[in-house]
Amino acid sequence: MKVGNDEALKKLFLIEKEIKRRRENNKLADYNTTKIHKKQMQFHKCKKRNKWVFGGNRSGKTQCGAVEAVWLARGIHPFRENKKNCDGWVVSLSQQVQRDVAQSKVLYYLNPDWIVDIVMLNGRKDSAQNGVIDYILINNVFGGVSKIGFKTCDQGREKFQGTSLDWVWFDEEPPFDIYLECRMRVLDREGSIFGTMTPLKGLTWVYDKIYLNEGGDDEVWCIEMEWADNPYLSKAEIDSLTKSLSADELESRRFGKFTASGGLVYSEFEPNVHIIEPFSVPHDWYDNISIDPGLHNPLSAHWYAVDFDGNIYVIAEHYEAGQPIEYHANKIIEKCQNLGWHTGFDGKYGALIDSAANQKTLASSKSVSELFLEYGINVNPNVNKDLFSGISRVKSYLKNAKGEARLFIFSTCVNMIREIKGYWWGKADAPIKKDDHAMDELRYYIMSRPEAPLQTGPPLTMIQKHKYKLIAQHRRSINRRF
Repeated sequence: MKVGNDEALKKLFLIEKEIKRRRENNKLADYNTTKIHKKQMQFHKCKKRNKWVFGGNRSGKTQCGAVEAVWLARGIHPFRENKKNCDGWVVSLSQQVQRDVAQSKVLYYLNPDWIVDIVMLNGRKDSAQNGVIDYILINNVFGGVSKIGFKTCDQGREKFQGTSLDWVWFDEEPPFDIYLECRMRVLDREGSIFGTMTPLKGLTWVYDKIYLNEGGDDEVWCIEMEWADNPYLSKAEIDSLTKSLSADELESRRFGKFTASGGLVYSEFEPNVHIIEPFSVPHDWYDNISIDPGLHNPLSAHWYAVDFDGNIYVIAEHYEAGQPIEYHANKIIEKCQNLGWHTGFDGKYGALIDSAANQKTLASSKSVSELFLEYGINVNPNVNKDLFSGISRVKSYLKNAKGEARLFIFSTCVNMIREIKGYWWGKADAPIKKDDHAMDELRYYIMSRPEAPLQTGPPLTMIQKHKYKLIAQHRRSINRRF
């Protein structure tokens, strides 16, 4: 009996040892069930073919890239269509950075049982974490073998030519020529590009092409991550580091934001707060249209709605350059009709417009305001153009004294979003006059709103709040009639 008991205990010990080994080797399951945070999940769920994380140090951005790469190679991505063989590159700045960061993370999330072979550039594959890997062959769950190759930017663009790939992960910002070359590598397989980086180099090509998406590419997507998004960072450590960094360093190293010498005009803008998905807006909320006219420059027009708590919603846009007034008027009327927008007592659609629209030009005997009226839009040029007061009011809607947002932009208003992201202070404490057409008409509209009084005394009761909502609704209906 004793011998039998010893054999049973030995088998139990071996089973427990194997269970422990498998648990320790399957870090990917641990990430998917307990370690992933909200912003990381948003990244993984995004199905765009060119997606990026701009994150502070220790925000969890590199984990995103490593897990995305392993999921794709294994054929187990939970939010994308998987394939039998899925080959890709991990691109780092240098071999040392590759070894210490991206390569280390990929190995961490790769179960050794999945690895077919590791080919080294230097070092031994039985101690791959201490050397520099050329590529890893991985068993794909559909029966094929996927290849994860490692490249470094210091190799030069020529080393990135010729290969057909399903995906490329940039760990930190690559030179533009290498980025373009890698896009060519995924072209024929309709593959994807993804990047994870801390924006430490200022307003580079990534800022223009990805963050602002100045080309309007529907497949480009990005998200910002900061220390507070990572629930596994110590609050005491966050507080200590925050105190030790300058304001500019905090913007990039904590919040993952691009910085320039003058700083952003609307630094209060947070894409994950102020950009919202479109919803069916009640017609009672419809308020006004605001226009910044342009001929060679873009004409910017946005439709604004206000709920009965005074929150502003930018719900639609028309933004186009190089067209005559008649064209723009027809486009604005068409959008108004699609929205079911209200007209004034004269049966025309109304809008705010830059007061410069009253001036006649050499190209026409009529002013821009007169032309809009002729084509069916009754524009009001009596707008408050005070720059600094307007900026201050917009800031107060982005974040009020209580830290609350009261201005929200539909994700379909891509040009306003691009402009607000790229609106920088220049010399003489004034914003740089570049790509600011939507920013101008946003100010015109905000300045047309009655300034909310500061609340004093006890909080309003529910009956009082309802009363003020009804008053606001009544005032809006009166304004539409006249």
